[in-house]
Amino acid sequence: MSQAVEQVISEHEAAGRRFRADDVGSFVREEGEGPPVVCFHGVPSSSFLYRKVNAELAARGLRGIAFDFPGLGLAERPADFDYSWSGLARWSGAAIDALGIDRCHLVIHDVGGPVGAEWAVRNPDRVLSMTVLNTPLNVATFHRPWSMHPFSIPRVGELYLRSMTRFALTQLFQLQGIGDRGAVDKAEIGAYYDLLKREDGGAAFLRIMRGFELTQDKQDFLWEGLAERAYPASVVWGKDDPALGMEFCRIACDVLNVDEPTLVPAKHFLQEDQAPAIAEVVKAMAA
Repeated sequence: MSQAVEQVISEHEAAGRRFRADDVGSFVREEGEGPPVVCFHGVPSSSFLYRKVNAELAARGLRGIAFDFPGLGLAERPADFDYSWSGLARWSGAAIDALGIDRCHLVIHDVGGPVGAEWAVRNPDRVLSMTVLNTPLNVATFHRPWSMHPFSIPRVGELYLRSMTRFALTQLFQLQGIGDRGAVDKAEIGAYYDLLKREDGGAAFLRIMRGFELTQDKQDFLWEGLAERAYPASVVWGKDDPALGMEFCRIACDVLNVDEPTLVPAKHFLQEDQAPAIAEVVKAMAA
């Protein structure tokens, strides 16, 4: 299994390139020609999550772009970085600039939702459209799902992460994240584990998990800013997500004033088994 996982990660690295933003090194995967579509990942994932979506976007005349947040994937993991949502949003703006992107379509997922939405609220003239995938926009009342909550607790999180094996994460992904298990093999799921822990054992990931800004002020900022936007928005939801169920979908639709979400037979990581459906919605937004 280890050799197969190493091969998957090697192919992932070969499909992208390194870059620097705000003095932090990171990694980006890009595919296709045409209007740029910047895809924000969440936890415990990275740009690896969007490898299939990028290909589907490219097939539809768009340019799929996914970069790693500091602390995750192939990005650097500086100990003194601000791993809060606001810190990640500021860095993402620097990354978008460093990649030479002026205006773009956005795809946001998981905690990459609040991060990407913050950048969008602060840069509304640079956003062409927004597509929201299973993400919590009700940040004032959000509670981490049972599978993620232990990581947020000092000392408990370290023990929990240290005890988590590649096999355990594979089981968790299959239980919580993948609707169609035939769409992703165990070596690919194992790559998530290796990309999470890498050289720091997941220490930066724990800082991200403890940097959630679950406040009314943050929610008001996001909701009011998104309500004032001039660009179109859509919601694509894995309807079988055990972590972020349909109540989160309804909230996202209300915030964005979307009448009908696109519901797909998927769990939390719908990019793995519903990439064509996601790309179709983004294409419609781009049109």
